[in-house]
Amino acid sequence: MNDRERFQNIMEYKPIDRMPAYYFGLWRETLARWRDEGLPSEDKDDIANATGMDPDWEYGMWNVHEIVNIGTIAPGQAEILEETDTYSIVKLPTGAVQKQSKIGASIPQHLAEALLPTRESWDRFKTFLDPEDPSRYPPDWETRAQALNQRDRVTACFGGSLFGWPREWLGIEAISYLAYDDPLLYEEIIEYLSEYFMQLLAPVMKTAKFDFAYFFEDCCFKSGPLFSPDTYRKYYHKYYRKMTDFYHAMGVRHILIDSDGKVDDLIPCWMDSGFDILFPIEVGTWRANPVLLRKQYGKTLRMMGGVDKHVIPHGEKAIREHLQPLKELASEGGFIPLPDHRIPPDCSLEAFRTYIRVFKETF
Repeated sequence: MNDRERFQNIMEYKPIDRMPAYYFGLWRETLARWRDEGLPSEDKDDIANATGMDPDWEYGMWNVHEIVNIGTIAPGQAEILEETDTYSIVKLPTGAVQKQSKIGASIPQHLAEALLPTRESWDRFKTFLDPEDPSRYPPDWETRAQALNQRDRVTACFGGSLFGWPREWLGIEAISYLAYDDPLLYEEIIEYLSEYFMQLLAPVMKTAKFDFAYFFEDCCFKSGPLFSPDTYRKYYHKYYRKMTDFYHAMGVRHILIDSDGKVDDLIPCWMDSGFDILFPIEVGTWRANPVLLRKQYGKTLRMMGGVDKHVIPHGEKAIREHLQPLKELASEGGFIPLPDHRIPPDCSLEAFRTYIRVFKETF
């Protein structure tokens, strides 16, 4: 059984030969530590081989395997406005100005946003999101797409972002107020992006076959969603539903939604919209529990994640005790246990190898 077959059987509640061992990447500092501890290279496949993991499910997903450019295309180059030993202040081609750390993996500080919450600014910004731009597809895109069908490894496609990307462009305060200050513009941005992704990905999906589509939203924080379920139903549901129906019609069996934070209030909304895989189910920070989620929502809700990454450095006994309660759920299907976010630098390479060994023994 290859990786793709194994993944699909898990999500379809069919028999498998074994549970795949995955993660969700590393902090930059963790990678540097592991290199010092003997990791041969930064290549994702080398990391998998050196730790005993299966081939990385995330590989190639974020840029649609270089088949189509789904990001903003703005004229000009990034410009460094100020630089010290510890940070750089950079003006991006979109107009955003960010203070970027040079000494640690942290979210950039936004000094000026790329998009202002006005009609004029949106009319300017959406020219960077022109789905008709012929430069979005490389000359050999069809060959690249066809090559994906020969892969044995799990192959995901970035499927959309109706809140996560606009939040990045506008900032959290501006996008939060926009739903009330200019609801027509708020919905127009959501609708435009939904059509944009479907238009760009339609020719790709006619050629390449994907195991699931991945939506990046990060729309929750420590106590709940960044917008209410009512706001979701009013503005987001119909566009998500149109997109998930579209991807299913294009042959994509499963649709994953990615949000950090406490996601409980939005799970029923997401399921109504056609999402069926929840990720990353943050256990260590937000005390999510995949076992309880299965009892609440049944087999319609599939899950990936649900393993507290902070347990891994505490050794074999702690890892084994943490994984054991997930064993029955994993055997039931529809769930792939993996660390609930990027592995932080307090985890040594040897500790992670121990985790993978115990994982394989447990599942």
